[in-house]
Amino acid sequence: MAELTDDQLNRYGRQILLPRIGVAGQQRLLGSRVLLIGAGGLGAPAALYLAGAGVGELTIADADAVDVTNLHRQVIHDESRVGWNKAESAAAALYRLNPEVRVTPVPARLEGEDLDEAVAEADLVVDGSDNFATRYAANAACLRARTPLVTGAVIRMEGQVMTLPFDRPDFGACYRCTYREAPDADDTERCSVTGVLGPAAGLIGTALAIEAVKRLAGIDEGLAGRLLLMDALTMDFRTIGLARDPQCPACSAFQPASTES
Repeated sequence: MAELTDDQLNRYGRQILLPRIGVAGQQRLLGSRVLLIGAGGLGAPAALYLAGAGVGELTIADADAVDVTNLHRQVIHDESRVGWNKAESAAAALYRLNPEVRVTPVPARLEGEDLDEAVAEADLVVDGSDNFATRYAANAACLRARTPLVTGAVIRMEGQVMTLPFDRPDFGACYRCTYREAPDADDTERCSVTGVLGPAAGLIGTALAIEAVKRLAGIDEGLAGRLLLMDALTMDFRTIGLARDPQCPACSAFQPASTES
């Protein structure tokens, strides 16, 4: 790994002081490649903290355009960029925050072979999408590439985060082990109908970035095998264990054989 420059030691100094990160962890971050799916309510704060932490390469995929109704929670965008593609708007903001990070905006929804290729090129995927179809697709692509996945969701004043360490032989449950089937396809659970508290999205997006930065820096402790649930109304945070579904349509074929006699 390349030695850190004086400018890098100064920029990331407060992070390098952490014993669990140090110079070696910062070098890992600077050499890492992250795919961020979505630059909305979750992806916006996640992108800011990933770039701030010094992730080396960040690919951001989002097909949507910035709307004024996004601005109360999608804090990477501003009023001057209403109408821009969100991935390109995010890239512009991140360049001003940390020009050292190489940001590649993808102004499209990644699907099929394009998604598989982007996932295979990444060291880690952060999924900040807002629909089950994309979450299922990201889960499946990360399984195929054995790329770790950090995924979350937020609605109203509630949110959740899980980390899926697909790079480990014993990665445990996948996303579809927990959510086997998507809810009925309607708009009743979209934030345009139910509403969403902006800082609640910020909390979940920040948690996504925390999990990603730890794994990229070489820190194993985290949410692997657990689901974090957050209620911003009561400020209750709790975790529950995730169980592998042996009949899961997504991951059952990828699980290692049992060692039980």
